[in-house]
Amino acid sequence: MAVNHRIKLQYGAIFFALLGCVLTCVSTFVPLWKNLNLDLNEMEIWNTGLWQTCVVQDEGGMQCKDFDSFLALPFPLQMARILMFLSDGLGIIGVIVSTICLECLKFGERDSKRKLSLLGGTLLLLAGIAALIPVSWIAYDTVQEFWDETIPEIVPRWEFGEAMFMCWFGSFFLIFGGSLLFCSIPSTNDKPSVNYVDKPIPGYPLYRPASVQSRPDLII
Repeated sequence: MAVNHRIKLQYGAIFFALLGCVLTCVSTFVPLWKNLNLDLNEMEIWNTGLWQTCVVQDEGGMQCKDFDSFLALPFPLQMARILMFLSDGLGIIGVIVSTICLECLKFGERDSKRKLSLLGGTLLLLAGIAALIPVSWIAYDTVQEFWDETIPEIVPRWEFGEAMFMCWFGSFFLIFGGSLLFCSIPSTNDKPSVNYVDKPIPGYPLYRPASVQSRPDLII
């Protein structure tokens, strides 16, 4: 029963970790972190991400321009690139390690799988935290700029894009997957035990070993 429970937890951990890893990897490269809808020209929608800014027109056309230099970017955007790359790498490695330590795979010993589960859960938690920091940071700056009273009301304001929500969900899935993997780690004292019951089974006589006193022929 305990083994089946651990296998279910491991399957759930890999599912959520893989889903979170996909969401964070996609959100890293798509230019949908922030949206800007111009009131003066409602036929254009501006989208920006970590790598480029795009203009989407109602006719279906889309033009994108990459950022010129990494050093010329604002500091939050620089840290967002670094942390998202770190999150993607840790998430991929964590999913691979979590797959290796499955109970259903005849690979390695019990103690080695326990250590791999601990490593995989740690990597997934770090990946989720690394993705949660930049998206929350950029979201905070966006809210501050949106409600900044020093900016005239006629100036358009940036709003949350779809990629930010993808990154939030991805980071939460990674953290949840790592937590499930921690819960599936067997205890060091979790060993199979055998209980010997000194009771007769119906239909079978109770066997007791003969003592030396009852066997004179064994006395030297």
